[in-house]
Amino acid sequence: MKKYTIIYNDIKRKIISGEMQSGEKVLSIRKAAMLYNVSITTVQNAYFDLCADGYIIAHEKSGYYVSDIGSKPINIVRDIEKSRVKYDLTGGIADKDCFDFALWQRYIKSALRQKERLLSYGEPQGEYDLRCAIAQYIKEKRNVITSPDRIIIGAGVSPLLNILCSLIGGRKSVSFPDKSFEQGMGIFNDFGYDVHTRYKDADIIYVSPSHMTRWGDVMPIKRRLELVSYSHRNNSLVIEDDYENEFLYNVKPTPSLYALGKGNIVYIGSFSAMLLPGIRISFMVLTDKLKEEFDKNAARYAQTASKTEQIALCNYIRDGHIKSQTRKISRVYTAKTKKFAQLLKANLNNAEIEIGENTLQIILTAKFTNDIDSFEKNGLKVFVEKYEDNEIKLVISPSGIPYDKFDDVIARLLSSIK
Repeated sequence: MKKYTIIYNDIKRKIISGEMQSGEKVLSIRKAAMLYNVSITTVQNAYFDLCADGYIIAHEKSGYYVSDIGSKPINIVRDIEKSRVKYDLTGGIADKDCFDFALWQRYIKSALRQKERLLSYGEPQGEYDLRCAIAQYIKEKRNVITSPDRIIIGAGVSPLLNILCSLIGGRKSVSFPDKSFEQGMGIFNDFGYDVHTRYKDADIIYVSPSHMTRWGDVMPIKRRLELVSYSHRNNSLVIEDDYENEFLYNVKPTPSLYALGKGNIVYIGSFSAMLLPGIRISFMVLTDKLKEEFDKNAARYAQTASKTEQIALCNYIRDGHIKSQTRKISRVYTAKTKKFAQLLKANLNNAEIEIGENTLQIILTAKFTNDIDSFEKNGLKVFVEKYEDNEIKLVISPSGIPYDKFDDVIARLLSSIK
């Protein structure tokens, strides 16, 4: 029996028997690898199968949790409260009208016709033709010039970070801009790194220049140049997560750190924001030194992204659809943010309302003397950035809300705040 099957069966048994209950957090991949004495990739494969079969659920930037399949809810009240949420204003959902499902289905069907290719496991680095397509795409879009051989594909950013942590070695500290990327910080913490938010003391600097903070601040060109210079002087590795670089509102497009740097930068990108959150394909561009380490240990890694989706995405990119999709989603989401902000300003005269630089977030600051759970009681899921001295700051992302629901959402927000 394969090792990952043993892990799968063990966790499945615990869930069905009630030993692990609904809502309970599953061991991190790193800790599970230590417990079962296997590689991180083996645990990842087991967790992916558990997710596929509905036993556990992956929560963005948080980890894995037991679903309610085969076990009793650990907190019935909490589950009832979750069911109250009618509108998600945290940016966790996409606009269903912004994606051509029929077109994507055609590409998936085309990939499924490549029967011989699908009989084997995927390449550890990802499908070569997709890596070629990505190399050309990021060259044209972000001036990231690289060979396909230095690109690693994975099912989301987290599997890529697990690979990266295993490759780096010898480095002891990593900095993040703030504490919002909990899952990324957790991965480095599991590998034994000192994780903090002071980049000047770090061996590794993790940044998202196009989405530096919860409210979508964009790193200015001066700061980018300073960071690149600092990394060279101090031999610090920079991990550039180019998350949401497609969305800019109040600033001009700025070059990637990778395009400004000289080889000491790992570039990470993802297609989830442009396509759908459910299409989990991300990639990273390794430095020459890290690629050498990967090649030495390639047998330790297994590809986590679906081969079928990789084939489909490759042809989707080559046929030019990714460019038109990016333009469409940027236009629609920007228009939604501006319209929603206008409605807020018209209904909340004494509130401070700003649009984030990346066009996806609205920062709402208002007087607030209500209970903090009033939003959930009114069917809203919001991110509370700050609440003190009878003042609340919310970060609102309306991109997944249909236009015809805006008035209802605004009314619920007003009721929650007032």
